[in-house]
Amino acid sequence: MRKLKLNGLAAAALAGLLAAGLPLAAPDAAAEWRGWNIHVPDYPVSHGMEDFAKKIEERTDGRLTAKTYHSGVLGTQPDAIEQVRLGGIDFAVFNLGPMGQVVPATNVVSLPFIFKGMDHMHRVMDGPIGDEIGAAMAEKGLVPLAWYDSGARSFYNSQKPIMTPDDVKGMKVRVMNNDLFVGMIEAMGGNATPMAFGEVYQSLKTGVIDGAENNWPSYESTNHFEVAGYYSDSGHLIIPECLCINKGLWDSLSAEDQEIVRQAARESAELQRKLWAERAEASREKVVAAGVKYNDIADKAAFQAAMAPVYDAFLEKNPEIRPLVEKIQATD
Repeated sequence: MRKLKLNGLAAAALAGLLAAGLPLAAPDAAAEWRGWNIHVPDYPVSHGMEDFAKKIEERTDGRLTAKTYHSGVLGTQPDAIEQVRLGGIDFAVFNLGPMGQVVPATNVVSLPFIFKGMDHMHRVMDGPIGDEIGAAMAEKGLVPLAWYDSGARSFYNSQKPIMTPDDVKGMKVRVMNNDLFVGMIEAMGGNATPMAFGEVYQSLKTGVIDGAENNWPSYESTNHFEVAGYYSDSGHLIIPECLCINKGLWDSLSAEDQEIVRQAARESAELQRKLWAERAEASREKVVAAGVKYNDIADKAAFQAAMAPVYDAFLEKNPEIRPLVEKIQATD
């Protein structure tokens, strides 16, 4: 397996592997593969990973077997990323949001409104642009096999529907602790308020914040809809996830097995996307039935235009990503 220079996080991950008794030897394609997953077993990503494991075992007559460890039992995502790179974990599904520290090119998918919708994201990631991002990941020891969904994040608040960027002016909106998302709210005249996700419900209830942003299942499952009764479907942030495999293990496979594994991964992504869409729709129906006032933002051009200073600041710091941004924007 290609040697990797260990940074501080990788060194910590290496220590974790040794403490856990996980092997650091060259990858063995015949051994049962270990898979990392942050989600609970009954979740679209989890079902997709189980489908992937089942298919590769069936199609190789048991020569290749895999087991997914759900609920983050093999560690946090940053640790798991390093462990897959090192070969202590064989495959995983990672959200690309935190991937930027390891693979800067993946930061492009965290830009607000970079995707026009879920279908647009699929076309981008399933095509040459996704291959280009995947090649950058492979250089860091992670080979993407397929792209999974993690939903589209939209705005919700306790005051009014959001139809245009001007509707965000003056609102206190919780965001994840990321300069891009802080800049997104500030570009629309709002007051960005980074805070832990677990604090959002009480902060909405007491008026510490006016709104937040997330996908339908998160909005519904946390009962945020009880204290923020307006949901405006902006889809401003659509961050895909990747089903990745350790590069050393991938390179050890025959061309025939690589094709089997990649095809199984792509079919698992089709299942995961279907299950995610069904779950998102079920959550939407539940909160609308509970009285949430929902509006779709069909034309996002004004929101995209408002993000110009956010993009300018980002690209000034990351000029090498400009070509990727332009390619995504040019994709129909």
